Amino acid sequence: MEHELLIACQRNDRNAQRKVYEKMAGKLYSVCRRYLKNDEDIEEVLADTFYKIFTKLDQLQNPDIFEAWAKKITVNECLQKLRVMKALHISLDENLVESSDIPAESISFEKDILKLLNFLPEGCRAIFNLFAIEGYPHKEIATMLSISEGTSKSQLNFARKKLQELLVNHNI
Repeated sequence: MEHELLIACQRNDRNAQRKVYEKMAGKLYSVCRRYLKNDEDIEEVLADTFYKIFTKLDQLQNPDIFEAWAKKITVNECLQKLRVMKALHISLDENLVESSDIPAESISFEKDILKLLNFLPEGCRAIFNLFAIEGYPHKEIATMLSISEGTSKSQLNFARKKLQELLVNHNI
């Protein structure tokens, strides 16, 4: 992201903010989609994310890491939304979906994994995203979600097994 554009955003320049939004919205939407299923929830989280980005921009010490900083805010906003929805019940038996419930025609390889993530229980999906996609270590995930490190590891293992099962059952 261009330093001048970020400086203009700090001065509440609406045109600069619009440009940042246009450059980042697609990337941040994809992050939200990995955590949330409902389009209204995603739109709400994106609005909250951009509000936080623009109001906290003065806290960004290194403009070179703007995208990573914005992505981290997005992940935190998604996790907060999940907490508010009280959907983050970490349980192996909860919200399991049989692989036969997934319509075979809805799976196309380019988006297969992300689509299949929607069929994981909320807690498993969040942990899988945080570890496998975002790159957080189990210790940090445990802190973020107020769970034990062992729970994080077991939920990741469960998510991987479930994804493998879904992939095999749909010949992906």
